[in-house]
Amino acid sequence: MSTNPKGRRAAVAALVTVTALALASCGGTPAASPSGASTSPASQKLTVVTHDSFNLSEEVLAKFKADSGLDVTFVAPGDAGTLTNQLVLTKDSPLGDVVFGIDNTFAGRALAEGVIAPYAAQGLPAADADALKADDSGRLVPIDFGDVCINADTAWFEANDKAVPATLDDLVKPEYADLLVVPNAASSSPGLSFLVATVGAKGDPGWVDYWTQLKANGVLVAKDWTEAYTVQFSGSSGKGPRPLVLSYSTSPAFEVVDGAAPPTASLLQTCFRQVEYAGVIEGAANPGGAQEFIEFLLSPEVQADIPGQMYMYPAVTSTDLPAEWVQYAPLSDAPFTVPATEIAEKRDGWIRTWTSTVVG
Repeated sequence: MSTNPKGRRAAVAALVTVTALALASCGGTPAASPSGASTSPASQKLTVVTHDSFNLSEEVLAKFKADSGLDVTFVAPGDAGTLTNQLVLTKDSPLGDVVFGIDNTFAGRALAEGVIAPYAAQGLPAADADALKADDSGRLVPIDFGDVCINADTAWFEANDKAVPATLDDLVKPEYADLLVVPNAASSSPGLSFLVATVGAKGDPGWVDYWTQLKANGVLVAKDWTEAYTVQFSGSSGKGPRPLVLSYSTSPAFEVVDGAAPPTASLLQTCFRQVEYAGVIEGAANPGGAQEFIEFLLSPEVQADIPGQMYMYPAVTSTDLPAEWVQYAPLSDAPFTVPATEIAEKRDGWIRTWTSTVVG
């Protein structure tokens, strides 16, 4: 593909948001819940609350409709942060039954506010669950994950006879002045992930000095990922002026054209491991259907569909990956991490400090 599909993912999901897409209609034999109990006609409706980048193949969703008999409606209030905030604000009158798309930068808030009910998923191997867990309660179920990393336009660096940077420290060197663009950490999920990566790398408050250096070295802050990658970045569809951009480790795989090696690469020493979770919403009208949907997300069909549709790695790590991912979309061996509880406690303060340091 010549353009990074994160943009396509957002465009498709925006249509879901506008239309509140109904995937199935009522009728058929009541489906069995994961516990084995029959689902009554009154609980044939299922409302799934997602971020606005949710996407799966039509045939995969159609199979869930046929197998479950559920009348499924999707509600997409915004990105991962907006999604979590809306769940908290409406917890006395829940938006739906099941949620997908809370990530590890917002998981701590969802758990602390009690908007997720306990559920022990059956479809996720214990080792995968342990590696990707938000905490020890098991309330949030990992569905997919990926690395948010700096990407480089390697063709630009070759043409300009410059070495491709490798580390966070390289990005503040004079030879890379005015080359980097990142999304706004206050309004972008990957932007926030990169802010948290610098906290993990430099400590608190050492990250503030690091961003001060980045600003002095000419970092450009775009309003969101789309502007950063598709407008300002030189290595994708926008052919912009900046050869370094914050994106995902999977992005180079989607710059492959006709089997040729992509003109971009991810810098695997700059990454933050982002995990996306699903959970039964506390107070759900149809908790059995919610559990069934979570097991559906962990099914082999969905896990195999995730790379091509949501451009993340499947949480069930034994899932076969697209061939180009094996070669061009490796994960970092040592991504930066920060505990979800610390992120929940300090996130808003970090964003305020980041804004005053970098944007203000």
